[in-house]
Amino acid sequence: MTDEPIVLAEGLRKRFGDTQALDGLDLAVPAGTVCGVLGPNGAGKTTAVRILATLSDADAGHARVAGHDVAREPDRVRARIGLAGQYAAVDEKLTGRGNLRMFGRLYHLPRREARRRADELLERFGLADAADRQVAGYSGGMRRRLDLITSLILRPQVLFLDEPTTGLDPRSRGEIWDAVRGLVADGTTVLLTTQYLDEADRLADDIAVVDHGRVIATGTPDRLKASIGDRLDVVLDDPAMAGRAAGLLRTLTGSHPALEGERLSVPLTTGSVRLADVVRELDRAGVTVGDVGLRRPTLDEVFLRLTGDAPRDNADHDNADHGPGDHGGAAGRRKETVR
Repeated sequence: MTDEPIVLAEGLRKRFGDTQALDGLDLAVPAGTVCGVLGPNGAGKTTAVRILATLSDADAGHARVAGHDVAREPDRVRARIGLAGQYAAVDEKLTGRGNLRMFGRLYHLPRREARRRADELLERFGLADAADRQVAGYSGGMRRRLDLITSLILRPQVLFLDEPTTGLDPRSRGEIWDAVRGLVADGTTVLLTTQYLDEADRLADDIAVVDHGRVIATGTPDRLKASIGDRLDVVLDDPAMAGRAAGLLRTLTGSHPALEGERLSVPLTTGSVRLADVVRELDRAGVTVGDVGLRRPTLDEVFLRLTGDAPRDNADHDNADHGPGDHGGAAGRRKETVR
């Protein structure tokens, strides 16, 4: 037995021309878990996945997947992983069953085993009724599910999912989430890159936040949220009082409130202010409110605080052909581990 993470990256560096895609990225993923990798466009997420999946070489550093070095033992790594990218890579002219049988044969499964495995996966992931329909007639969600299960033909120990629900409607995203949960329950380790923060919040056991080619923070979703403190929300009865209320909250908390419609929101440090004091001071200032409350920050707010970049609902563009795009935020920050 070994305590080594099933996915381990240490000091990965990768440059595309003048652009530093990865700048000493470290990552450790325990077996049987979901690791969510978050970051702005161009942060290095897809570049890291391509290196871990043996599709690209690092300029420096090393990585191991399922106990094997990705640079020295790529064939052994490939035999133990699955990969589903941002876009479905299935053949639209074939049926769903035909696609899975074809992939089975490409993976060198005997013909009978490829057929048996295709039937098993179609049934398990709810595509049996559409198995003999041409994929061109599938919905977007069905195509992504089919693409996902093609990566499961060889029962991978580690599954890399790079933006698996990009462009899908909420129902289709939910179907992919259910499929991922089922895989993890069976012992598969999943490394998931995503910019849908609710996806990471619901699926990930641990999260690694990547910016400028480095992991700048790691921890469970709850611990990352707790690390930046609670927030105080004040809902105003009269939006015209926002300026007076904001000045008062700034004095009480030492932080600058953000105004969203009729709601003022301000971050708090532990024990910095009592709710009763806020209510009393607002009343003294003649500010009438509809509600005052404390809440745990969202993962979106954690992301913004760590990277200085708002999350976006589009695909990551830091692929191996083009390198990373624009960065936002935390250049040169040291990594923060939240325990």
